[in-house]
Amino acid sequence: MSFDAARLAAVVSPLRRAILGAARRREGLPELPDGQIEVIRALPRGTVASPSELAASLGLGRPTVSNLLSRMERDGLVARTPRAGDGRGVDVAASAHALDLFVRFDRASTAIVADAASALTPEDLAALDAALPALERLRDLLVDLRHGDAASGGGGADGDAEGLA
Repeated sequence: MSFDAARLAAVVSPLRRAILGAARRREGLPELPDGQIEVIRALPRGTVASPSELAASLGLGRPTVSNLLSRMERDGLVARTPRAGDGRGVDVAASAHALDLFVRFDRASTAIVADAASALTPEDLAALDAALPALERLRDLLVDLRHGDAASGGGGADGDAEGLA
């Protein structure tokens, strides 16, 4: 069996943009860069992390995370508080506003995909369902690859790519 990586890559990016744009319009969501979205996703409700922990978990450089956090704090998306027992450390938590944006985005994107999928044939739906585990494994491999690039001083989201855009 032949795998067409170029075709998959050419489908994924416009599909993602279409879902993001439709969800943003449906819910009146602001444009958030990918880097900011990754930070918020790394901070589910009730959790905190240090900037260095975020950098490590996201595979981003510490300066990149510092810049993201400064902007996000100004925009009311995260709060930084002094770490208990450590006068130099800080804990970062996603704000209620940021978490609300994610709930709204997830709800809208799920509804949009479900609405669009209802126009597909049962065979197409079965094919999409069967492809999900492989797509999830591919996503995990690509995330691991990116984390390896960041650890070696390579890539990392600088906050300029689109997210809830």
